[in-house]
Amino acid sequence: MSPEILDTVLLQTDFPELELHASGKVRDVYRLDNERLLFVATDRISAFDYVLATGIPNKGKVLNQLSLFWFEFLKDTVPNHLLTADVEQYPATVQQYADQLRGRSMVVARAEMFPVECVVRGYISGSAWKEYKATGSVCGISLPTGLRESDKLPEPIFTPAIKATTGHDENISYEEMTKIVSAEDSSRLRDLTLNIYTKASEYARDRGIIIADTKFEFGRTAHGITLADEVLTPDSSRFWPADKYKPGQAQESFDKQYVRDYLEEIRWNKQPPAPALPPEVARRTSEKYVEAYHQLTGRELEV
Repeated sequence: MSPEILDTVLLQTDFPELELHASGKVRDVYRLDNERLLFVATDRISAFDYVLATGIPNKGKVLNQLSLFWFEFLKDTVPNHLLTADVEQYPATVQQYADQLRGRSMVVARAEMFPVECVVRGYISGSAWKEYKATGSVCGISLPTGLRESDKLPEPIFTPAIKATTGHDENISYEEMTKIVSAEDSSRLRDLTLNIYTKASEYARDRGIIIADTKFEFGRTAHGITLADEVLTPDSSRFWPADKYKPGQAQESFDKQYVRDYLEEIRWNKQPPAPALPPEVARRTSEKYVEAYHQLTGRELEV
């Protein structure tokens, strides 16, 4: 990766002609009209629920282009909200920003989003591991005794979540989900989530990556229940290199590992303002994101 590429980051977007529909930790979403939204993936990175002062070169392009790959891969399994990622087909109002948008944006159909995150876990790690150690179950699902950290589960489990008022994801049981979303829709979302995970994780395993867990977001469009937002990226999933997998401990991963390790090393108190990152940490993190993209898709990242 050339120094020129590493010096290029997009932390903020600014399209005065467009209405900002939503801005998250990574993505900015603009309203094009009543039917379409423009998703732009920036190079912002968050850790411990705070956006850091330093961006990760090419991170937004990895998230965007990997989601595009999975939308195509999964199109026969579930409809998705993608309309186009070809900047030349974008509305005239944004053509002047083509260079900024190329490779890190997509135009999507507006969807009525379900207010739940559909999480699936094939291995026990993260918050699920903490809950299992305390209760022997995860989101109300009893699991076998004696599991070790990062063990593969007997079968994938569906563990939905919602955004709490603090902004954290809060795990809920399937029964709680049916009170937020109808029982019929809950069943359909659960089945879709498990089917998508099974198909994607088998593919990824053949490419040398274990998808330990991931989360999906769905909405409703004219095509019915539709896969939306980002899909199977290092931000929404735990990707582990299969050749280094060792159950019984935390795993090396294709995500923010270098960032988290650095923040723990400097003993940041996890309160604002979030610190900047040394260039080496940003560079190594960027390389892990790009490596995950290349390994899963077999393609070179469009930069």
